[in-house]
Amino acid sequence: MLKKSIILLFTSLYHLSAYPQAHNVSAGYQKPSDPQVIANLETWQDMKFGLFMHWGTYSQWGIVESWSLCPEDEGWTQRKPEHGESYYDYVKNYENLQKTFNPTDFDPQKWSNAAKAAGMKYVVFTTKHHDGFAMFDTQESDYKITSANTPFSTNPKADVTKEIFHTFRKDGFKIGAYFSKPDWHTEYYWWPYFPPKDRNVNYDPTKYPERWGKYKDFTYNQLNELTSNYGKVDILWLDGGWVRPFKTIDPTVEWQRTIKVEQDIDMDRIGKMARQNQPGIIVVDRTVPGEWENYVTPEQAVPEHPLDIPWESCITMGNSFSYIPNDQYKPTKTIVETLVKIISRGGNYLLNIAPGPNGDFDQAAYDRLTELASWMSVNESAVFATRAIAPYHEGDYYYTRSKDNKVINIFHLSEGDTYQKPSSFEFTVPAGFDIKDVRVLGYSGKIKWSKKQDKVTIQSPKTDLAYASVIQLKSK
Repeated sequence: MLKKSIILLFTSLYHLSAYPQAHNVSAGYQKPSDPQVIANLETWQDMKFGLFMHWGTYSQWGIVESWSLCPEDEGWTQRKPEHGESYYDYVKNYENLQKTFNPTDFDPQKWSNAAKAAGMKYVVFTTKHHDGFAMFDTQESDYKITSANTPFSTNPKADVTKEIFHTFRKDGFKIGAYFSKPDWHTEYYWWPYFPPKDRNVNYDPTKYPERWGKYKDFTYNQLNELTSNYGKVDILWLDGGWVRPFKTIDPTVEWQRTIKVEQDIDMDRIGKMARQNQPGIIVVDRTVPGEWENYVTPEQAVPEHPLDIPWESCITMGNSFSYIPNDQYKPTKTIVETLVKIISRGGNYLLNIAPGPNGDFDQAAYDRLTELASWMSVNESAVFATRAIAPYHEGDYYYTRSKDNKVINIFHLSEGDTYQKPSSFEFTVPAGFDIKDVRVLGYSGKIKWSKKQDKVTIQSPKTDLAYASVIQLKSK
């Protein structure tokens, strides 16, 4: 029944923008049995708002992360001729970006300060994307930021993963390690004997089991490094869902139909190792239902209805997950309204900001974070450690509740570029909630309100209110 309900819920997703990696999430959620994982998921659901960062050598060209290496004829895989006329020239030039990557403005403390002020509680960083370039000091490959082939390797902060994790952890953030299961650089995934055909492994692992065994060991060893050498890691966020057991393929999902060969990476072995190194770690094997997908991850989309399982929407602040020069960043009002819609449906919001080749965010991103900080300073009590409550969404009103059910928060949203305050707020109170006190967050004056049956009417305060204004009800 749960599997069926999740399928129905995810057939209707509100997409914020078209993007290459937008995909269906898996159905058939399996609740964890490990008490530490269950407790950590509860804490994670309290946090609501996280920072996602996609960063790699590709930022120097200002292109989509990794995907231009993929020989699929899609809009997001197109290659710019100035970077190589032929496919193989392009790959050579792309991989040579390692030799010019020198992000000398890298300052994770600046990021942490801005993210913390904006209310973010956890961070997920791309330790390795599909292109295989490691943003950590792996011993499995020399294609990494700490290699002597990379100019930044001489910088004291060359191991950027270690610096990011340490800085954000000391500032109270939970730490998430994004890691790509496919690796388009290593010969154990894209074997040079054959040309790559698409995003998948370019040989049949059942025909060449020794080579695939080496790939499984390569992946296992890198994840062992990340969960052993980088302090406390709270979330292992595994991307590249086409690397999966063939039996888990959902033929109704278009991109999964392209998987023609078995790509079982042995997630039981990886997951057990990760839990041994990091007891209670949340593992997110994206789109692969089962023991190792502890929460589901709609991408660039928000489910239109509440879900009764842990979930997180990963959404870009700009138009791309990677750094693009002159990217168009979403207005803060839009970001806040997206946060409200997500938390009213029981989810978390993982907001992506991409560092540039210099190692810093665009100023526009900092501007949005500063504006978010201002909104959070007034309204954070309605956001964190809350849960969804019926009716969830009614017209312009969105609901959350405190975990003890003694407080209900009602957010008022309005269409358009600026917030339109109504002359009065009128909404339904959830059944059985006996109101003792009414507040409009950010307003200290007396509130005039009335209740008739299950309807509450509040006279708008005679003052300006910020977008996504919050009415907070406390019970007797």
